[in-house]
Amino acid sequence: MKVYHSFEQYRPVPNPILTVGTFDGVHYGHQKILERLKDIARQNHGETVILTFFPHPRMILHPEDTSLKLLSTVEEKIRLLEKAGIDHLLLIPFTRDFSNLSSIQFIEEILVKTIGVKKLVIGYDHRFGKNREGTFEELKANGAKYGFDVEEIPEQDINHVAVSSTKIRTALASGKAAIANEYLGYAYPICGQVVKGDQLGRKLGYPTANLFVEESYKLIPRDGIYAVNVLLGARRLQGMLYIGHRPTINGMARNIEVNIFDFREEIYYQRLTLELLKFIREDQKFDTLEALTAQIGRDKEDCLQFFASR
Repeated sequence: MKVYHSFEQYRPVPNPILTVGTFDGVHYGHQKILERLKDIARQNHGETVILTFFPHPRMILHPEDTSLKLLSTVEEKIRLLEKAGIDHLLLIPFTRDFSNLSSIQFIEEILVKTIGVKKLVIGYDHRFGKNREGTFEELKANGAKYGFDVEEIPEQDINHVAVSSTKIRTALASGKAAIANEYLGYAYPICGQVVKGDQLGRKLGYPTANLFVEESYKLIPRDGIYAVNVLLGARRLQGMLYIGHRPTINGMARNIEVNIFDFREEIYYQRLTLELLKFIREDQKFDTLEALTAQIGRDKEDCLQFFASR
């Protein structure tokens, strides 16, 4: 997959089959659009093109609102779209100037002149241009004028529940990892660098790798204990993840730390990817470290039982 970080970098390709969107999480609904995009490209001997943006438009248009957390970092989104088999990715900086493009300017200057779109595939209720004024009907009318086709993908459901990035964020914020993974079509990842902590876990008999997630906009799920896959280089390991403020010792900072089962290596400053599989329990305060240690033992057993049952 070729990645372009500006419109200037992009060179028109023969017969581009395009879709546009934020694609946060590249979830089950997004994947339906991508499959249709690839089908059309094959039928028309074209190449698939995705136009997406970073930062997320809400981060630019409403900088005072820091509540939005994203399912995918830029690197994760690139990796997911490449895995989906896309040919070209236009990952364009979203700016105030860009947000002021009218819908007709977006069609004429971006879709037609810059990309040279031959067919545009969009999800249901797609809006574009300044103040989200552009509609499917406007795209259809201008498609006839400028010589490109437009296809709208209808709303996609899983078990009659519409999939959206917002629903996935809500599930993760509630600790419903299994539901989030069903919507995503894959296990939700948390990626970061292993940093040194105070080694409390080691003192309790459960050494942990403390994870630093550099991207402040990345959604970190509900505090608690999770069963996780641990990806270290080419290895896939199993472990028990803790997210929380460690209330038993009156901790202040929010920690992300994983106990990797049957693992004794030093991995400081290496990168890990954690795949959330199952929420085990919520975070809680214990009266003593001994009580905490006993509970961690039970948590590990619950995680091991989960892995054994898969």
